[in-house]
Amino acid sequence: MSSFDEIWRVPDGGVADERFPGYVGAVRVRGHVEIHAAGRTAVEADSAPMTAGTQFRIASITKPMGGALLLGLVEDGLIGLDDEVARWAPELASPRVLRDPDGPLDDTVAAVRPVTVRHLVTLTSGWGVGLKPNPLQAAMIERDVFPSAMGHACTGDEFLERVGSLPLVFQPGEGWRYETSFNLLGLVLERALGKTVGELLAERVFGPLGMTDTAFAGDPARLAAAYRPKRAGLELTDPPDGKFARPPGFEQLSGGLVSTAGDVLRFYSAIADGELLSDASRAAMTTNALTPQQRASAPEVFLAPGSTWGLGTGIIEATGAWGWSGGTGTTAAVDPAHDTVAVLLTQRAMAGPDDSPQPFHDAVSGVR
Repeated sequence: MSSFDEIWRVPDGGVADERFPGYVGAVRVRGHVEIHAAGRTAVEADSAPMTAGTQFRIASITKPMGGALLLGLVEDGLIGLDDEVARWAPELASPRVLRDPDGPLDDTVAAVRPVTVRHLVTLTSGWGVGLKPNPLQAAMIERDVFPSAMGHACTGDEFLERVGSLPLVFQPGEGWRYETSFNLLGLVLERALGKTVGELLAERVFGPLGMTDTAFAGDPARLAAAYRPKRAGLELTDPPDGKFARPPGFEQLSGGLVSTAGDVLRFYSAIADGELLSDASRAAMTTNALTPQQRASAPEVFLAPGSTWGLGTGIIEATGAWGWSGGTGTTAAVDPAHDTVAVLLTQRAMAGPDDSPQPFHDAVSGVR
């Protein structure tokens, strides 16, 4: 048995115990690349087998691609990290800030500084998801701006208006809140550049890297079914010809892409190898961008002890490993210390600590 076989034994266990119907993994270990598919694209026994060409809803591992897109635009002088977002999105001008994060929505004070592009990419704008029921969470759910792996039904303009009408949880730049800022970032880029996020990614990331299987709508003939766990078995959340086979209401930079394991590996490898971005931009993307105050406010469910956030990606500070995972059952990471890049795509939504991708990444780093 090769060392690579040891890697695949980890997700093979998930197929064997029926935690997910199948998976496709792609790894690069000290220059050697292997793509491995196992199981089936749906729970039905007669469903198609997984292949290297199977597409998945990659969810939040979209975010580093958005970070790279932004930094390339910054390098070319087309937008600045410290530009005020209200320049292009007046819906986000002059926000109010909650006195109490759990308090009523009308108990607010004025923001002491404007929201900038940097606040969006670092998730420090003050807009974002909380972890317990409160008036703000209820309002986000009611207005269809609470994060969802299945996306939002509204248009981009509607999303900006709805989020902009809600108060911030903290003053801009004084905390960390997950998710929402990345969708705002995508919409700001669209207005600043006059192109959709999909067009920008295709021109500046996917095209140059040959990522032909990555887009905001998948091919129903190749797209795996999506599931979430229930008390007994799995519940279908999106069939191959469902939401992700059609263009969305707006292209969500927080997690709206469909891709293959090979394409995801190509992107993460490219950043690791110094393609697309200058050394300075790559360093900015993949090293800590948070102040101690910002980092201290981040919930452990998103940033575990020893980890932090750069310009669009999570980072393990002790090792310099960087990458992210998606709520639909996806994960991708670069480990410079072991010279590895690892991608695992499944179609079962993460439901808790038992769904941690860390055993997979440990197996990749352990290859000798």
